[in-house]
Formats: sequence, structure tokens, C-alpha cells
Amino acid sequence: MTVKLYEIFLDNKKIGTTELENSDAPMGVVYGRVTFDHIDSGYDFLKTYCVNNNIVIITDYPENILIGTANIPNLKVVNPNGIEIKGQVTNIEGMDSDAFKIIICGVSYPFFEEEFPHHVKTYNDQFKNIQCIKTKITRC
Repeated sequence: MTVKLYEIFLDNKKIGTTELENSDAPMGVVYGRVTFDHIDSGYDFLKTYCVNNNIVIITDYPENILIGTANIPNLKVVNPNGIEIKGQVTNIEGMDSDAFKIIICGVSYPFFEEEFPHHVKTYNDQFKNIQCIKTKITRC
């Protein structure tokens, strides 16, 4: 499978990329590790942006350089074809010494299934495997 690289924009300025490699498919949630462009401290960048733009900070531990934001309305994620991945809430959380992730909650269907068929397949396959075990089928 070819990995898609999604661009992350804040106030129409590209701030990084993500693969949106994880999901909760039935909830329409996708998330992935953020690779920031030309941002030395994700914590400092996000804290300053949130304070200056009245964005709620849900988690803030300066001693650990860890932050978690509420919805950031001007945060956009765009696929390689230029189509925005729209959800009900888009936020970022993480820490400088580890990683940051972007979370998009409430991506509607059928768009979710069209954009992330691999996530839907992974979700559906877990039930297939359970059914195989229950029926003692060795080859599913």
C-alpha cells in the first residue's frame, strides 16, 4: 500500500505533514504523528498560537513540555489531491521530547470510507478473524 502524506495548515500556512496512520473507523476518527516544518518546539508554537487566538488548552504541563488543545478552527489537513479532511473537531496534542499527533474527529461517511478504505478494512477484518475463531475455521 502506498502511504499518503497529508499536509497540515494553520491559518493557511503549511506547518507540517502527517500520514493519518491510525483510526477509530466507526467513529469517523483519524489521527497521526505530526512532522512539523521549521518549528523547533511544537509546545511553544502551539501554546503561543492558542493563547493569542483564544483556543482552549486542555492539557498543559510546561515542566514536561506537553500540551493538548481543544478544537482549532483554522487547523486544516489536506490530502495529496488538495481535498480537506473535514471533521467536527481537529486538535493537536503531544510533547517536544516524544511526538505530537493530530486528531480529526467526526469525519463523515461515505467520505471516510473513500479516503481511508484501509482503516475501514482493518476494522472490519478484526470481526472476520473473531468469526473464524468462533467457528473454528482455519482458513478464512
